[in-house]
Formats: sequence, structure tokens, C-alpha cells
Amino acid sequence: MTTHAPSDGPMSRPAAEEETAPRTPRYPFSAVVGMADLKLALLVNAVSPGVGGVLVRGEKGTAKSTIVRALAGLLPPVRVVDGCRFSCDPDAPDPACPDGPHTGHGARRRPARLVELPVGASDDRLTGSLDVERALTEGVKAFEPGLLAAAHRGVLYVDEVNLLHDHLVDLLLDAAAMGESHVEREGVSVRHAARFLLVGTMNPEEGELRPQLLDRFGLTVEVAATRDPDERAEVVRRRLRYEQSPADFAAAWAAEEEALAARIAAARDRLPRVELTDAALRQITAVCAAFEVDGLRADLVTARAAIALAAWHGRTQVSTEDVRTAARLALPHRRRRDPFDAPGLDTRKLDEVLDAHDDRPPEPPDGDGPPPPGGPGGGPSGTSPDAPSADAPQAGGAGGEPDTGDPDAGGSGGAGARREDEPAPADAAYRPRLFTVPGTGTGAPGRRSKARSPHGRVSGARPGSRGLHLTATLRAAAPHQRARGRTGPGLVVAAEDLREAVRDGREGNLVLFVVDASGSMAARQRMRAVKGAVLSLLLDAYQRRDKVGLITFRGRDAALVLPPTSSVEAGARRLERLPTGGRTPLTAGLLRAAEVLRVERLRDPSRRPLLVVVTDGRATHGPDPSAAAARLAGVACVVVDCETGPVRLGLAAELGGRLGAQVVRLDELAAGSLAGIVRDARTAPARMRRGA
Repeated sequence: MTTHAPSDGPMSRPAAEEETAPRTPRYPFSAVVGMADLKLALLVNAVSPGVGGVLVRGEKGTAKSTIVRALAGLLPPVRVVDGCRFSCDPDAPDPACPDGPHTGHGARRRPARLVELPVGASDDRLTGSLDVERALTEGVKAFEPGLLAAAHRGVLYVDEVNLLHDHLVDLLLDAAAMGESHVEREGVSVRHAARFLLVGTMNPEEGELRPQLLDRFGLTVEVAATRDPDERAEVVRRRLRYEQSPADFAAAWAAEEEALAARIAAARDRLPRVELTDAALRQITAVCAAFEVDGLRADLVTARAAIALAAWHGRTQVSTEDVRTAARLALPHRRRRDPFDAPGLDTRKLDEVLDAHDDRPPEPPDGDGPPPPGGPGGGPSGTSPDAPSADAPQAGGAGGEPDTGDPDAGGSGGAGARREDEPAPADAAYRPRLFTVPGTGTGAPGRRSKARSPHGRVSGARPGSRGLHLTATLRAAAPHQRARGRTGPGLVVAAEDLREAVRDGREGNLVLFVVDASGSMAARQRMRAVKGAVLSLLLDAYQRRDKVGLITFRGRDAALVLPPTSSVEAGARRLERLPTGGRTPLTAGLLRAAEVLRVERLRDPSRRPLLVVVTDGRATHGPDPSAAAARLAGVACVVVDCETGPVRLGLAAELGGRLGAQVVRLDELAAGSLAGIVRDARTAPARMRRGA
């Protein structure tokens, strides 16, 4: 094969057609009601894409996608080299552009693109890959650009970014941080510029991003639907007008849109002249140090955002207010040391640090603190930065502390001693041992059990055309060339020669916890250790991209306190408020687990379950658990034996035998437990004889 870089290809034609085809006008950016912080964060990145993008967190139905799509209409048009699939600037073309060199090429002006990355995209769709059609028909190595190339000098929008596979998010954020994309695959080695405004949206209820990935987003904003009836009415009123006549609605807001676009262009021109003084820089570094964020990315992002804010507000020098606003947008998601920590920022502490490192002469207090930034473009001013955030606990909400005066809620009632059913605090989390589901699955990509995955390591090939394995296809076609009449160079490939790659990866599982919360657990003060163990397993499930559910049993029945979800934070909150006391209806807990797994198997047949039963094995209420255990036959199971004391009845181990489960004592759950390792070595033959 010979190397070839075509001047135009399959990826360039749809983009050109999109630029000229008529389409419904976007909802105007300036017509969005409220959400001042989100507007400001997007505009800051429009002024300076080097800030690193925006992550928008919020509940469903809060117009996250609408406002992101509206932003693209405000960006200035870009001049590109005619025929370049990588949108090179004719005034400063990329010398390493795969379509270069660009000497003698014309230029054209086109609108800034909004490129959307779907959740189901593959890595070659994102970064580009070998043009298989040309490789097979012409015998050349031609590169087919991906979405990163299409988004260069525009906006790359990722809806539900928390549902993307981790390796795709890594590729995406690496390209955004470096401003270029490197592709090394299938004999193709390509580097091209990829500078874009990255915007991701997510619903935290569907699962969180890992803290390492959160840190790669420049700014983050929490959005929630307003509770003001008048403001909600205005939102509905404007939306209905837009749906009735999009063109007329867009025309009514055209003047505001033009003013915003002109202000963005003016701020971009002003940006190189903005001065970051030593005093402002000391404030930035002092704030980042005070909030103990990891690394120096927070300092850099806050500095870039403060400079962009000064340019946006028409100043040539960064002010304390610019630093304050930049810190509010750049630091909340970087404070998360633990995945269960809620993002947020103590604004009072922020003001104290800024005041302590402010070299300006003191100003007389006005009683209300610094004014909030106004709504961009003269729009609604939104809420004050000191207003409660969307994740702050609301008065009387479910997330508040239990009323200790209510005896039914497990409060102390002023007695000073913990009641039996009062929620016990959890011990510190630790790294638990890895538990996997036997066999090879085909579930959602994750990090727990072995699976056939489109994102894993290539381990072989099989007949098929999805995810083409080029070398296997050529090997299958080679023996038949003489019979097909091929005498010259090249290959004749038939449909039966096509081979697709078989990849071995990891999948995420459904980890269903069944936790004994009866009186026997509380009487021996074991609930602290049990909660610490379950919290550790929840953290492990978070890192391995599992879905989790939580069933507890106490008294006379079992309750599904957390239906299966990708949000392990919800599981941690339920666990924290878990009371104890009463009898032990072990059978009810197992039956409830069997029913939950049956329903989840219908909803998602490819996601394999892992049952984790946390109990001392006592069953003091209900029938014998043998029949219930039989209903869980075939389910991968782990029994965490919570029995303590010098005399052990071995009831949890007996239950594990009925379930065909791996039995782990509570004090051996940690990954580094020497006792656990020794016990595994001693009991492995016995477990094999039992068929565990």
C-alpha cells in the first residue's frame, strides 16, 4: 500500500451540505430565561476556548441542550482553506495538516460548526480512522477524519457525557487540553489540530463522572428549574411562541443576538491586552490552595477564566470580582476528593481568602457583599452567586438531618444514648477485594467482569462486517485470488471474506446489595463496620461503572431502599440514614432480591448481576431461607459474614453454601487483608468441591 492524503473525502461532503442546507432557526441564546451562571460560563469559553469547556450538571428538562445549541449561532464566522477537511485558517494554516500544504489554495467563510457526539459513538468515529473502502479498492492508506476534526474552531457538544465510555471521555478531553488529535491505528499515523469549545451536559441521577475526568473540564455549572411561578410561566410562554413560528421568534430576538455576537467578537479582540496583575494571581493561587484542590490545573483554569471575564466586561485588568466569579465556576467540581462528595463551594470562605490577599485599599461595607454578575447581553440577571445552589439541602427536604425528637425516626430524643434503631455512622471506606461474575458477558462497558466489548483488546476475528478487522479480511481473501481471476497487484475481496474484530474487555454489572439491618447487627455494635464495608463496595462499584441497588431487611419484611441505578451517591445517602433493629427476616430479603433481579433481567438482559449479601446468617423471622436461596440459583453471589466473637455459629457460611456463593468474613474484605489471602488459599479446594 502507498500513503495518500486526499484533498476531499466522505467526511467533507456532509459538512458542506449542512452549511448550505436550510434548517429551522435555533432557539435564540438571549431568549433563554434565567440561568445567568450557565450563560456566563458559556460566553467565557466563547471568548477564550483555552478555558477548557463547560460541564453542565442538572436535572432533566432544564433546557441544557437548548442553550448549548443556541451558543453556536453567536460565534463569529470562521475563514477556512477551501477544500481542507480540517478547517485550517488561511492566515495561519497548520503546517502538519494531513490535507496540506495549503499554498495556492483559496479561502472561504463559513459559520462556526456545532458538532454533536452521540452516546453510542465509537473511538474511530471520534478520532477518525483508515478509509477502508479506499484501502480495499485503491490500495492506498487514506485517513477518514472524525468528529474532532469536524469540530475544529467550533463547538463540540456531548450530551449525557457521563454515559460515555471512560476511554472515549479520555480521548475527548486529551484533545481538548492539547488542541490537537493524534491517531495511531491500522497503519495510519495522523496529527491534526482540534481546538474547539467543549460543552458536556449530564444528569447526576444517571451516574457521575470520575473525579479525574471532572478535573479536565474547565468550568462547571449546576442548573435547576426555577421555582418562581412567574419565571416558569415566561419560559413556557416563550417556548410556545418559538414552536408556533421559529422564524418569527428568532427575528424578534435578532437585535439581542447581534449585540451578543458583537460583544463576543469585541471581547476576543480585547483578550490579548488584558493584564493579570501579580495581586490577582496571588489571589487565584491562594484560593486554590485554601480549597486544597489537586494539581495546578485549577490555578491555570481560574486565571484564564478571570482574564476572559475581564475582557467580557470591557476591562483591561483582572479585578477581584473577576477572580471571585472565575473561582465559583472553576473550583466546585475539583474539590471532590471522594466520589460521594457533593460538588460545591463555600462562598464565605472564598470571600475571606480573597479579602486576606487583596492589596487594594479597603472599601466601606455596603451590607450586601459584592454584586452578582448581571445576565449577559442585558438578559435576566438570574440568581446571586451567594444564593443556595441546586445541590444545597433544602429546608424540610429528604436530604436534611433526621428529626431527633421523633422517636419513630430513630432520634435520641435528648436521652444522650443511641437508640437501637438510630442510624449508626459508617466506618471509613477502604479498597475492597475484587469480586467478578464468572464467564464472559456482553453487557455495558465497565471495569469489573470479562466481556466481549467493542472497546476492548483485539483477541481474534470472526465472520462479519461490523468493526472490520482489516488484516483478517485480507488473509481470508488472499487464498482465493487465482480462482477469482486476479493476476495483477491488489486483492479481490468478496462478502464472505469480511471479518470483524473480536475484542476482550470488561463490563459493568448490576451489584445488588442485600444488607441485614436487624437487631442482632446493632446489638454487637457491628453496623458501623458493616456500613463501612458496604460503602467501600459502593465506591468500588462506582469506579468499575456498575449499576447498584440496595435492599435491607429488618423487623418483618425487606425493603428496596434504592432501586437499581447508576448513581452510587444515592446508595451512599440511603446507607447513611439506614436504621437498625428488630427481627431478622432473611428469607424476605432473599425473595425481594430474586424479584428485583427478575425485573432487571427483563429491562436489561445483557447486564449480568452480582448479589452481595451482608449478614450474620441468623434468621429469626419467617420460613427457612432454603427455598428462597433456590430461587437465586445461577446468580453470582458473595456473602459477607458479619458474625463476630470467639464462638461462631457459621450460619452465614451455611447460607453461602446454599447460594453457591463466595463467603468472605467482614474483617477479610479489604484487598490487602493477609488473613483473607491465606483463607482463600486454604478454602479454595473446598469451594470447588461444593461447586461454588
